[in-house]
Amino acid sequence: MIKPDLDLAVPDDLGTVHFVGIGGSGMSGIARLFLAAGHTITGSDVRESSNTEALRELGVPIAIGHDAANVGDADTLVVTGALWQDNPEYQLALQRGLPVLHRSQALAWLIKQHRLVAVAGAHGKTTSTGMIVTGLLGLGQDPSFVNGGVIESLGVSAAAGSDDLFVVEADESDGSFLLYNTAVALITNVDPDHLDHYGSLEAFQAAFVDFARDATELVVVSSDDAGARRVTDLLQAGHTGQHTQRVVTFGEDPGADVQVHSVVTDGPVSFSVRWEGRDYTATLRVPGRHNAINAAGAFAVLVGLGFDPAASLEAIAAFGGTQRRFELHGIVGGVSVYDDYAHHPTEVAAALAAARSVVGSGRIIAVHQPHLYSRTRLFATEFAHTLEEYADETVVLDVYGAREDPEPGVTGELVSTRFADPAHVAFVPDWQAAADHVAEISREGDFVITLGCGDVYRIVPQLLESLERVRG
Repeated sequence: MIKPDLDLAVPDDLGTVHFVGIGGSGMSGIARLFLAAGHTITGSDVRESSNTEALRELGVPIAIGHDAANVGDADTLVVTGALWQDNPEYQLALQRGLPVLHRSQALAWLIKQHRLVAVAGAHGKTTSTGMIVTGLLGLGQDPSFVNGGVIESLGVSAAAGSDDLFVVEADESDGSFLLYNTAVALITNVDPDHLDHYGSLEAFQAAFVDFARDATELVVVSSDDAGARRVTDLLQAGHTGQHTQRVVTFGEDPGADVQVHSVVTDGPVSFSVRWEGRDYTATLRVPGRHNAINAAGAFAVLVGLGFDPAASLEAIAAFGGTQRRFELHGIVGGVSVYDDYAHHPTEVAAALAAARSVVGSGRIIAVHQPHLYSRTRLFATEFAHTLEEYADETVVLDVYGAREDPEPGVTGELVSTRFADPAHVAFVPDWQAAADHVAEISREGDFVITLGCGDVYRIVPQLLESLERVRG
């Protein structure tokens, strides 16, 4: 895959900017911001999507299929880490000597004059970013933002606002979150992930320490997650950065500065947070204990920015979710079909626990698409244990390799064979066969939920069609 030079000196003038892979949620959002700032942009992607259609309506020329000719007269190329070295547009840019920027470099260049709130963590950051943006809007602010998923109430993943505040979901997967000039850093958790890039857990945690140390005003960090607590300890014990920040912790831990308590999860989650000796209560529009924790992190950011606590929590409670986060796609014969982006064992546990809180007497049928060969190899046992604990039935698809080449012996079967009871799991690499199997085993009241950050959401129409044939 392409490994852009994150130390590259970005030119002051980028000229016409061509986005390779413009249809992705992150790339399309950044492209939208460049357009709003008055830049001339073009783009390409492998397939049409709602994102490419929306950008075309704004006047952006977009080519489908990657071809060197798509670069045209562009002065700068913006790429994602999902592209491969042999991409013809990338190769032409190298031949011409054009600046090739990782998407995070382009975003850092665009927002360098803003007061930045950056949200990082192995999981929970898309929801947390959406909660912060929703909260700020509810408080009468007009921030700019780039999120990793479409905020349902707004219908977009990014927008240019009139305020100085800029909120971004910061990607830790390749270290690019260290590029930003961050004022306020939120760390949702530091669960082991992306070890293929970092090489060790220690290096992964060290990157988060660097991210926190570079924040100029405030660091908000989980008190419940062991990795995040380690980052807090390192941050407070060996401060060597140029900034002196305030550190605010959040979570269910009794020692948290923003302590979550009295959580009720039977439906949309309700809870209280204790802040500076006072309790504030809210009921969210989204289910799951993990979302009470996410809301507490967003609350800590808003009160840290100086907003009223009660008004802040009330504004956060208006958050209605993001696409691909416990998103309902249809109900056929009493069977509900949801989709969720969860692709790490902890995320899968949170998504399925949220489903359990609202499924009632029904069963949970998980359709799991492993993401990355390296992650599947490293976490196959953890995925199996999590799926077996939280789901009643599981269908495992094959691995979505994304930016990685296949590894011998690493398939979805690596997960299914680690179930203690094989009667409740099936490895079905053929999608139509998987959809038919789900329809055959489902019954009224069940929740079917697809899990993964690859293209597993594309199986949802097949699931609905199979359910219609069997149960309609």
